[in-house]
Amino acid sequence: MRTIVLPASALAVLMLGTCMLGSCSSQSSGGANPEPEAKGPVPVPSTAAPEEPAAPSAIELQGAGATFPFPLYSKWMSEYQKLHENVRINYQSIGSGGGIRQITERTVDFGATDAPMKEEELQKAPGKLIHIPTTLGAVVIAYNLEGVTGLKLSPEVIAGIFLGEIKQWNDGKIVKLNAGVKLPAEPIAVAYRSDGSGTTSVLTEYLAKVSPAWKDKVGAGKSVKFPVGMGAKGNEGVAGQLKITPGTVGYVELAYAKQTGLAFAAIKNSTGSFVEPALAGISAAAASVATSMPEDMRVSIVDAPGDAAYPISAFTYILVYEEQADAAKGKALAQFLWWAVHEGQTFGADLHYAPLPAELVTKVEGKLKALKAGGQVLLAGL
Repeated sequence: MRTIVLPASALAVLMLGTCMLGSCSSQSSGGANPEPEAKGPVPVPSTAAPEEPAAPSAIELQGAGATFPFPLYSKWMSEYQKLHENVRINYQSIGSGGGIRQITERTVDFGATDAPMKEEELQKAPGKLIHIPTTLGAVVIAYNLEGVTGLKLSPEVIAGIFLGEIKQWNDGKIVKLNAGVKLPAEPIAVAYRSDGSGTTSVLTEYLAKVSPAWKDKVGAGKSVKFPVGMGAKGNEGVAGQLKITPGTVGYVELAYAKQTGLAFAAIKNSTGSFVEPALAGISAAAASVATSMPEDMRVSIVDAPGDAAYPISAFTYILVYEEQADAAKGKALAQFLWWAVHEGQTFGADLHYAPLPAELVTKVEGKLKALKAGGQVLLAGL
């Protein structure tokens, strides 16, 4: 057995403690009378701080999908959390195809896409999915040509480049549109999206509308087989490819081109006007459907009429189930979307997104007011 030897100082403390517990409590005959024994426990003053009202329970919302609106969605989520600290919204920028897949599988609370879902896609969902248009943007034809700015392109030339039929930057068809611009005698390299992409869907829908050859040979969709070029993932991937590869042309959302300093072309629209991608041109394209938006909100505005309309403009959507599985999360999501289509619109211009037309906001309000959980409306009172 192990023996513990206490030092003298420790023994002294131990003996003192023993005396204090009562073994040394005898009084001298001439001492004062002992104090009466205390009855019951002695109350101890509380030092605890007053209880504060319980904070609202934290709610986490998960979303995934389009890269097209990612810069704006990131801003929205940051600003919204400042106002609602108990709500945390996480969004994965994985492409429209991924967003549609994940909301269909219900692995996220909301999906996001630039390309409205097709009927066969909607039928695969386990519940009724609602398209909520959130903002408008432009797909730009960006390029990397040293010393060349202000390039003009027609629908025919854009289709010819992506079909691989126009192979040189100094091709006569490009030169004819750009009098006075010195175009290099260099091969054209093409960059395109390798993932399922709403941005690709917008571009290819435009090309299929303006070019019979493109429609017959390639078609439109989130994933198509490009005849020429090199694929990259996401808008950020294509923008990066363009940035580091001279002589390259590709397509990205306007915000990515602006943020990375890429040059982009003015495009000849349906009236013959060359229009640069800018908020005015995007809004002009949206005006063509503002009063005739279909009930389900699924609409295309590529090659829209109007002298000022930029021809490769698009709405982008958040996808939500009309009947939410979780009432608390559903209400938080509905409240965020209400904020996004109202106060959130003010953050778009600085990031090169156009606001929703006022007529459309009214229609979106009706969709949001119809969201329910357990049969109960989530935005009661609005």
